[in-house]
Amino acid sequence: MSQSTSSNPTLSSQMKEALARISWDLPGLAVEQESFRRIEEECADVKRSLPPECWYVARRLIHTTADTGIAKLLTFRNNAIACGVQALRDGARILSDSRMIQAGLSLPKLARCNSSYTKESLVCHIADEDVAQRARQTGRTRALCAMEKARELDELNGSIVLIGNAPLALADLVRLVFEGKARPALIVGMPVGFVNVCESKDLLALCQIPHIVLEGRRGGSPLAVATVHALIEIALGS
Repeated sequence: MSQSTSSNPTLSSQMKEALARISWDLPGLAVEQESFRRIEEECADVKRSLPPECWYVARRLIHTTADTGIAKLLTFRNNAIACGVQALRDGARILSDSRMIQAGLSLPKLARCNSSYTKESLVCHIADEDVAQRARQTGRTRALCAMEKARELDELNGSIVLIGNAPLALADLVRLVFEGKARPALIVGMPVGFVNVCESKDLLALCQIPHIVLEGRRGGSPLAVATVHALIEIALGS
């Protein structure tokens, strides 16, 4: 690559310099390893301040966002990592509030934790037609109606529940826990936005269910996915 660009007279010196700065020959695994090395180097103080397993999660979220400050927003309560790891080893159902989470989770990685994991283990009702119809009829959000459906199907008890989009889904889940109608194995509370987001996370803080939360307005489906992938790494002893 460097030879062909250097001999191309149509490229300016600035273009050639910019192209030369690209690491063209790194395979995917090497890119990830180098990324983690740089994260470890830039965040040495943060790493020292966290238990090793919490650092695994924080490092994954930093890798996902390229934001070294995001680790300060992470909170782990009620033995969350140990409970989450055990749930993965037990093959717990994974229920999410967005199709993006469902699509982003790696089945091959999950199957290394427990061979029973299949597509059917990853549940998301947000796009179900009956959920859409219920939302239209009641004037509520699909997220609320999807959580209601999951409760009716008894899909919340013992599950890992990932909230990376809808704060009302998180708030309703916690309400169900308070009412004794749901007992997930782990809640990952990372909704994003400006309305009901901080409030739903404050509500989660009162919940005795093991949970991992990203405080404040930050969040998103990719971060919920990254959290589970970090837990998988811990479960596999990486």
